Amino acid sequence: MLGYFGVLIFMAGEGLEQNWLSPFLQQHGLTAHQASTIFTVYGLMVAISSWLSGVLAEIFGVRKVMTIGLVLFFVGSFLFLVFGIPTYNFSVILPTYAVRGLAYPLFAYGFLVSVAYEAPRERLGGAVGMFWLVYAGGISVLGTGYSNIMLYYFHMENLHLLWTALIFVAVGAVIALSLSGKKSAQNNYPEDDETHSLKHLLKGLTIVYEKPKVGIGGLVRMINTSAAYGFSVFMPTFLFGMGYAENAWLEVAVYLWMGNVVFNLIFGAASDKLGWRNVVMWFGCIGCALSVMAYTYCISIHADLFTIKICAAVYGALLAAFVPLSAIMPNLAPENKGAAMSILNFGAGMSYFFGYAIVMLFQGIIGNFGVMYIYIGLYFVAAALMIFVKVQQYKNETIDREVGVAIEETL
Repeated sequence: MLGYFGVLIFMAGEGLEQNWLSPFLQQHGLTAHQASTIFTVYGLMVAISSWLSGVLAEIFGVRKVMTIGLVLFFVGSFLFLVFGIPTYNFSVILPTYAVRGLAYPLFAYGFLVSVAYEAPRERLGGAVGMFWLVYAGGISVLGTGYSNIMLYYFHMENLHLLWTALIFVAVGAVIALSLSGKKSAQNNYPEDDETHSLKHLLKGLTIVYEKPKVGIGGLVRMINTSAAYGFSVFMPTFLFGMGYAENAWLEVAVYLWMGNVVFNLIFGAASDKLGWRNVVMWFGCIGCALSVMAYTYCISIHADLFTIKICAAVYGALLAAFVPLSAIMPNLAPENKGAAMSILNFGAGMSYFFGYAIVMLFQGIIGNFGVMYIYIGLYFVAAALMIFVKVQQYKNETIDREVGVAIEETL
């Protein structure tokens, strides 16, 4: 459990600026388009690193990959904080912040590989669920809550707050690294493991052609959290421009992700009874579309902040209804479950890029409300896509069991 605690602390440091960095940069001379471009490139790096992290962990070992991620984070942060933020130079901030996007998936998903090796098979699904709980809890709840307190109650300067992130990351890394990778060292693999791992990576690319439904599932996963991530780019200035307090979004974001963390486990268990596909389609896709509509409407009529927080919490809870995709995807390719899971992970990484890119491309054309309507429309598109994702679910199949089997085959 201490290893999970290390990941929680690490992710809190890694993501503490994500819900306030965009307006901060705009206050110091960058345009909204430049700020969204910075996040879009960051999201692309996250997607690439998420795709490669599992294979690199197999080839080089968990601890080496986690350490590489840690080093990249410190190098990127140093350049970002010493040369980027003090000068507010877009050309410097863009690449240095992008390095941080490469960093954390190597560390976090490297730890996930370690969990897959060390947890007993019958408990593997629950162990992976715990990983995603601390992942979301750290980056989106603890990090955001800490930022809100330090910025608006203790009035710490933004640059100083960013430096404290290195303390969180260092402490979390020490804890996680000391307790992970013991059963997944490189010497556990046969000599041709590099070839095997690279073949597996290529299989993850070709399976979308061999099994189109797997590709559809990856698209649904990409849509899943794209709005939630996109919100962090424009929602702070959007709410402030609508007359809410400067820190309103930080408070709303905590409610959103607290709802998500709580309901991750609830929807996982409920879907075993109600059906994986039903939960994703109706609670996830349709539920998120309707909750974002309600959230948008409340902003448009200048509802009180508490009402907006409740709408955000409901949206966050319904985001968790996409959890059954972790069981659906491997069942769409039963003879190649590992490759199907790779597509799921890639979709999760692309969710950052896609959510940020929508803001970058459309905010200046159709405005903030227009961007919200795009996100709403995408959830309806995801619901339509899920019509084609038919999977046989037997009585003895649970998410824990399917995730466990799929991860075993991945590794």
